[in-house]
Amino acid sequence: MIDDTDFTGKQVLVVGGSSGIGNGIAQAFRARGAAVHVWGTRASAADYDPAEGSDLTGLGYTSVDVGDPAAVAAAPLPFASLDVFVQCQGTVVYKRGEFEQAGWDKVMAVNLDSLMNCARRFKPQLLEAQGSLIIVSSVAGFGANVGNPAYAASKAGAVSLTRTLGNAWAGEGIRVNGIAPGLVDTKLTKVTTLHPERLAGSIARIPQRRLGTPADMAGAVLFLASPLAAYVTGQTLIVDGGLTL
Repeated sequence: MIDDTDFTGKQVLVVGGSSGIGNGIAQAFRARGAAVHVWGTRASAADYDPAEGSDLTGLGYTSVDVGDPAAVAAAPLPFASLDVFVQCQGTVVYKRGEFEQAGWDKVMAVNLDSLMNCARRFKPQLLEAQGSLIIVSSVAGFGANVGNPAYAASKAGAVSLTRTLGNAWAGEGIRVNGIAPGLVDTKLTKVTTLHPERLAGSIARIPQRRLGTPADMAGAVLFLASPLAAYVTGQTLIVDGGLTL
């Protein structure tokens, strides 16, 4: 029987793959036979603590500040061609910092601008392999996010960019899709998950009555990167346990 989620021999790059959702995605591809490289923000792979949700076992690693276009342009290529390119970078500024210029600019640079900068950088490698680009956005892109205007706007932009690149590059053999996670326990959501009352209120709004996990997100990405999704282009799959229903 053919396993459509067997990625043996495939080459995968996960931006933001050093922790959280991105790390779960990277390890899911590695577990299915792929050679996987990740980009993160710390100087080396040894600087990541497994207690923080980071498992870099078997992964290649490069430190890249994707908020800096020059750093994206200068980063070494992990592979000559890319079968799967996952963009899972993201940041947020709390305490209403995104209403100020510095906070707005920081979030937009990482969450939106870098998506296009990275896509542009690796388009030749995706063309070589006739590969798949997957953009991780958020359910915040489909509604208001009180206190975080840049985060919400950047994620809405990511959803729109997924549609636009999906349309623009499909004829060249590159499939572009995305996922929009709901509430997942990562370092960016500690403002909720570390407060029992706030967490209980959030879970009560999720029909499945639980948080999402990096493995939940990885399953959706594996599907989109696989032959099972060969006729899916420009779509963002909402993976939120029913939160946005």
